[in-house]
Amino acid sequence: MKKILFILLLLIGGYAAQSQILITLLLGDKLNSEDLEFGLEGGINWTNISGLETHNFARRWNMGFYFDFRLKNQWWLYTGVLVKANMGVDKLTDNDLNFLQATIYKDADGNRLEGDYGQKMNYFLVPALIKYRFKNNIYVEAGPQFGLMYKSWVQFEGDVEGGDAIIKEYNKDKLNKLDAGFLVGLGYKLFKGTGWTIGAKYYYGFVNVYKGQPGTKNSSVFLKLNIPIGAGEVAKKKAAEKAAKRKAKKEEKQLKKGQKKNGK
Repeated sequence: MKKILFILLLLIGGYAAQSQILITLLLGDKLNSEDLEFGLEGGINWTNISGLETHNFARRWNMGFYFDFRLKNQWWLYTGVLVKANMGVDKLTDNDLNFLQATIYKDADGNRLEGDYGQKMNYFLVPALIKYRFKNNIYVEAGPQFGLMYKSWVQFEGDVEGGDAIIKEYNKDKLNKLDAGFLVGLGYKLFKGTGWTIGAKYYYGFVNVYKGQPGTKNSSVFLKLNIPIGAGEVAKKKAAEKAAKRKAKKEEKQLKKGQKKNGK
């Protein structure tokens, strides 16, 4: 788990500097204000497709950016785009491959090659979630999520003539490009509500993955890490403002005390 977190931090860090420059130019001083938070989201998800014989969840990576808009008090609207979102399923059986009309690879003697088959799908995922933040920095969220599939293939990984091989059979034309479903999640905002967010969310799709194949729905469990960009500067500014207010109150108190003493 530590290795996964380390890799995730490296990947997100590589995007952070470029993203901050671009978004700062677009939003200016509104970036990460009290009513708006922008940042990067990354994580891993365990994904499956119902209606197949296999029940093996595939582990995938995802990465993108998010916006958190305050609606009123502790109510927020969470949206953004996972620009590198992967769905699918692993350990397809021969019945699944026949169902998907995918190739089962054999050697020159007609024997089935040993290896694993999986359905790989790349999506753009866009959530539109209503979020409620509790005062203890825990939050819950729920709402629809929409997906646009832009690449898909059945992948074979195995031994071919004594060497490791990966064979991709693209099947984008057999899948519905659009996906939509419902998502629920919860999480916790670190550093007293001013820093990173860790969370988990569950998604279930309402649209069939494969054309003309009812009951084939996407589902996925996400573990995510949100890193706000520029939040450190906002926190410093708030701290400076609080310090200035305390100083002003202290000086005002001392002034009143002095005036009272002189009046006597």
